[in-house]
Amino acid sequence: MSVAGTFNSTSSDFDSVTPLVWGPAGQSLAFALALRAGDAVLDVCAGTGASALPAAQAVGPDGIVHAIDLADDLLDVGRVKATAAALRNIDFVCADATEWETPSSVPDGYDALSCSYGIFFLPDMDISFARLVRLVRPGGRVGVTVWRKGAVEAFGNAFFDVVARYAPDVAHNGPRSRSNYDTNPIRRVETADSLAEWLQSEGCSDVQVQELSNHVPATEEFVWNFVLGSGFRGALSNFDESTTLAIRREFGELLTERGIDFVDATTLVATGVRTA
Repeated sequence: MSVAGTFNSTSSDFDSVTPLVWGPAGQSLAFALALRAGDAVLDVCAGTGASALPAAQAVGPDGIVHAIDLADDLLDVGRVKATAAALRNIDFVCADATEWETPSSVPDGYDALSCSYGIFFLPDMDISFARLVRLVRPGGRVGVTVWRKGAVEAFGNAFFDVVARYAPDVAHNGPRSRSNYDTNPIRRVETADSLAEWLQSEGCSDVQVQELSNHVPATEEFVWNFVLGSGFRGALSNFDESTTLAIRREFGELLTERGIDFVDATTLVATGVRTA
């Protein structure tokens, strides 16, 4: 299943995780970017708007946020949220980030680019992100969030151990997938130093990386919502309902057996300035 297909099938599950995971990181990213009233912001891999909505609040009525994603079902949730919050300065657009061009309404380039938990889903992460950075005006700000090394690892190991009982060779595109684990792009950006170096290589200076510590209690409801509302869901795409229910039950039992009471969702929040 494609990344868009995975997330289009999970809009309600994805957003149920927002208050505990996507939301805190998105809010932190918007603050770290030091957005100002009137700024134009490009938010890629926008999902339901975890970073785009606080960006829209920051830039105010004279600013604009273009929130793009391939999963239109997720964007629909974001549109509803924006309407409920009376935010009229944000456009949720179903579009491919690798093809997005700066519109005529932003003649000098974006003032900021944000991408929360999305860079590792871009095809050819380096080339795709470098292109996005070039859509930002020189002196504009660039920000990303990624999982810190070791985050979600115990959770993911338990999940894939259970999945392997039913399909040993299952594969999917998530950053914690065991398929091509060592070569997954996330390996190159999961520490503060490596993430800073990568942003510098992508044309950013004055890079700052902060660690957002987040440990979510592993309640039965949360752990399964996190599976269904993240890239882990892709590993379930070929199972019928009864098998999926069995995996859910055994996964919960294994988490208890291993003493995993919290899900480590610690995240790196990085920003930099686009060089000329």
